[in-house]
Amino acid sequence: MYEYLTGMIAAVTPSYIVVDVGGVGYLVYAANPFRFSNGQQAKVFVYQAVRDNDISLYGFTTQTEKNLFVKLLNVSGIGPKSALAILATNDLQGLVKAIQNNSITYLTKFPGVGKKTAQQIVLDLKDKLAQVGTDNLLVTETISNNTNSTENGLLEEALAALSALGYTRNEIKKIKPQLEKATANTTDEYLRLGLKFLMKN
Repeated sequence: MYEYLTGMIAAVTPSYIVVDVGGVGYLVYAANPFRFSNGQQAKVFVYQAVRDNDISLYGFTTQTEKNLFVKLLNVSGIGPKSALAILATNDLQGLVKAIQNNSITYLTKFPGVGKKTAQQIVLDLKDKLAQVGTDNLLVTETISNNTNSTENGLLEEALAALSALGYTRNEIKKIKPQLEKATANTTDEYLRLGLKFLMKN
């Protein structure tokens, strides 16, 4: 079982990153891959999921984020993809408060989370989040070094990332005009704004 990987970010895609550790490239799925930058030296906290026909790595910028991911996986009806979509929001403190305050409406805004699953999240985690840790719940923002993409290219990458998280084409189409009017300098910023708009709709 891996605890973390320290190496160079060799690739960033809408759904995963590749971490080069001593010449070996590890494919790591991430909630928001664009928090990382190509060529960046990074410490990526990882969770290894082993299933019948698949072994996958899921990566996080902080230990707290990883702990919350593990807690979410223990909820009936939540798989790795749904857990990543939930953690993609930059407002992890808001997420914790929503769970503690039994805010079902907030939780059902995430892809793959219906009312029944949202209720299960509250039931299973309401009294367990103190164990996750409350420091550094907000993910540290990283600065992208991507200077090759145009502004439109950054937006398209962000939209692809939203799709990878499980949001439908119609959901993304509704917020695209808002994103086109927004001011953002990186894919990460566009993705954060997109998630914010989706949570408001």
